[in-house]
Amino acid sequence: MSKNLKIYLGVSYLFILFVFLYFIFIFVEFNRLDDFSYYKELQSSLEIYISTNITINLFYFSIFAVVWIALLGFGSPILIISGILFGQWLGTFISVISISIGALILYSIGNFFFRDLVKEILEQKFKKYIQLFQKNDFYYFFIFRFIGGLGIPFGLQNLLPILFGMKKSIYFFASLFGFIPSFFITNTIGAGLNIYVAQAKTFSMIEFIMTPEIYLPILMFMALMISSLFIKKKFFDNAD
Repeated sequence: MSKNLKIYLGVSYLFILFVFLYFIFIFVEFNRLDDFSYYKELQSSLEIYISTNITINLFYFSIFAVVWIALLGFGSPILIISGILFGQWLGTFISVISISIGALILYSIGNFFFRDLVKEILEQKFKKYIQLFQKNDFYYFFIFRFIGGLGIPFGLQNLLPILFGMKKSIYFFASLFGFIPSFFITNTIGAGLNIYVAQAKTFSMIEFIMTPEIYLPILMFMALMISSLFIKKKFFDNAD
C-alpha cells in the first residue's frame, strides 16, 4: 500500500474519532450534571429501555464499546456504564469481550499505521520490558493486564505490544483473561452506583460510600492494587 494512501486512511481514522466523540457528548446535558434528579431520571429511563430487549441492547453496547476502545477511548467509563446497565456479572462478561476485541482492533490499526512512531516514542522507555515480554509474551502480557498496565494510559497499553511484535491471538487471550479481575470489580461499582441512585432520594457522599454495594468493591479494588504492587515489583521492577 502506498504511503499517501496510508496517510489518507490515518487522517480518515482521526476524523472518525472526533466525529464519534462529538455525537456522544451532544447528548449529555452538562448544565444538569450537578442535579441529582437528572441521574435518577437517567437511571429510570435506562432501566426501562434496557429491560425491553436485553439481547439487542447487549449487542448495541458491545458495538459501541468495541468502537470506543478502537478509537483510543478510556476503558473505565465503559466498565462503569456496563455495570450500571447490565449488572456486575453480565456487565463484566460483555465488557471483557468487547474491550478485548476493541483493544485488538486498535493494536492492529496501530501496528499498521503507526509502528515506526510507537517505536520511536516508547522503545527506549520500555526497553527492559520488551526483553522481558520476549521471554514469554502471553505470560508477561497477562500479568501486565492483570496489574493494570504498569500505570500506562489505557490507549498506550493497547499499543505497547507493537514494540515486540506480539501475535494477535496471544494479544487477545492474554488481554481477555488479564482483564477479568479489575473489570469485575469496576462493573460491581457501576452496579452499586445504579442501586444507590435508584434508592436514594438525595445524594450524600457519606451514605454513598457507606453503601455495601460501593464500599465492598472499593475494598476489593484496593486489595487488587496492593497485590498488583507486589506483582509489579517481582516481575517488572527487577527485570534485567
